[in-house]
Amino acid sequence: MNQFESVKAAVNLRQAAEHYGLTVSRNGMTCCPFHKDQHPSMKLNEDYFYCFGCGASGDVIDFTSRLFGLSPYAAVRKLKTDFGIGAEHEPLPFPIYAEPPRDRERLCICVLRDYLRHLRIWQLRYRPEEPGDPIHPRFAEAMKALPTVNHLLDCLLGNDLLLARQTAEALCREGHIRQLSEYLKILSEKERECA
Repeated sequence: MNQFESVKAAVNLRQAAEHYGLTVSRNGMTCCPFHKDQHPSMKLNEDYFYCFGCGASGDVIDFTSRLFGLSPYAAVRKLKTDFGIGAEHEPLPFPIYAEPPRDRERLCICVLRDYLRHLRIWQLRYRPEEPGDPIHPRFAEAMKALPTVNHLLDCLLGNDLLLARQTAEALCREGHIRQLSEYLKILSEKERECA
């Protein structure tokens, strides 16, 4: 079994889509990240996806490749790293090429949704039990960052395409998304070590 087949056997589309920030309904429908989708038009099956809106289709490797603007080989490496498949855990470097505007927006949305998931967990897990209890640093980070992350996601996911493009350009140009992506990779590694 080659590495493409081993990744496809280990990770299904629903797992990958949810890991990268998409909300998937019980029947496997989600909003397509490859076009401006207001209502879920992408069907995620076990082995392949198909968008009834834009016609995008493929397997989990194609999905990851297209979502992050990677080659199929780089997408396999990313899936192996993100899902802990195989012996090597070399992280995939953050893309340094200039992404097309929609890819840049999707990348920002995926990274911010992943961070938002952590923040919501920290907000509940580390909140003080009693007034006067010490404030855990992760609770403080969640309380400080949640409004900003929610605002940025509103800008990226709203109906104003110009605002979404400008927000993504600013986040990428100033290096915020790269730093946040690296921070999230460190958090994921620590979570895997604790598990």
